[in-house]
Amino acid sequence: MPVINIEMHSVDTETKQALIKNLTKTAVDVTNIPAEKFIVFINELDSTNIGIGGLTLAEIKAAQAR
Repeated sequence: MPVINIEMHSVDTETKQALIKNLTKTAVDVTNIPAEKFIVFINELDSTNIGIGGLTLAEIKAAQAR
């Protein structure tokens, strides 16, 4: 069974559902493998565990909120 694994910041349930639906649809369109064969894992990371340009995502979000 093909596995799609995505790691990202925490998101709400509706966003997860949309990701699972759209990632699976795209994979089916590209591979012609039936949707029921795909497994999707969403690994949520705390924003202090994600770094971009030397800053944590939490720091970037805090700076944008100012």
